[in-house]
Amino acid sequence: MLTGTADVNVLARNVPQLAAFSAEDLDLGEVLCLQVTAEMRNNAREAVLPPSLHPTIPAALSLQALRVTNSPWGAFDLALCRVSCRSGVRARGFSTGGYVTSEAACAGLRERLGFPLTVGEVNFRHSYDGVSLNVGGAVHVEGIDPEPMGLDAVQYTGTLNLAHTPKGLRMLQVEMQTSASQVERLRPRILTFDGAAWGNPLLAPSHVIAATVSTMHLVLPAVRFVCRADELAFTGTESVS
Repeated sequence: MLTGTADVNVLARNVPQLAAFSAEDLDLGEVLCLQVTAEMRNNAREAVLPPSLHPTIPAALSLQALRVTNSPWGAFDLALCRVSCRSGVRARGFSTGGYVTSEAACAGLRERLGFPLTVGEVNFRHSYDGVSLNVGGAVHVEGIDPEPMGLDAVQYTGTLNLAHTPKGLRMLQVEMQTSASQVERLRPRILTFDGAAWGNPLLAPSHVIAATVSTMHLVLPAVRFVCRADELAFTGTESVS
């Protein structure tokens, strides 16, 4: 059974700190969401994940970008890198790093849901002919030739965010509740990608699998479960209540 081999103490450097678990869902209203999934080089397959998680075969990572216009912290753009994995039998994405354009949103998302964000430049463009995402020198992605898809054609796996919590160092299970009004498939290409800028120099996309852009209503429910980073989910998962 393959499991992650990353040093948990190294992964825990500079992770968010939660003073308490919020009991309220986070309603972000109508958002624009870009998701790009790419195969990743196998030398990073186990090395970027904690021992509690199982890597996927083939190894893969995903980039998610959000344009939010209505949040408790106002409007912002966000970009997040996640490594595809499984927690027990559930498909997940372990977040390694991200950027957001608002200091208030950065603080709020770190302290409430444990997202490993820093304030930075996120240029997210969407038009009739496609999408582009440019995050400083961290990544440049383009998606062209949009084709309409069914509103239920895209599923978003839950995200695992490592953070210090009232229960100790834990991974927060963050889900996405979505209701799409438009979904399009894109023909993507990754022009630049700097793994170190996303948390680990081993991160390196090798082949782009798929990309979609969706307009949808997005709710991030209150965290209900957390799991240890050094113990498999079957025994290391616990309720926050």
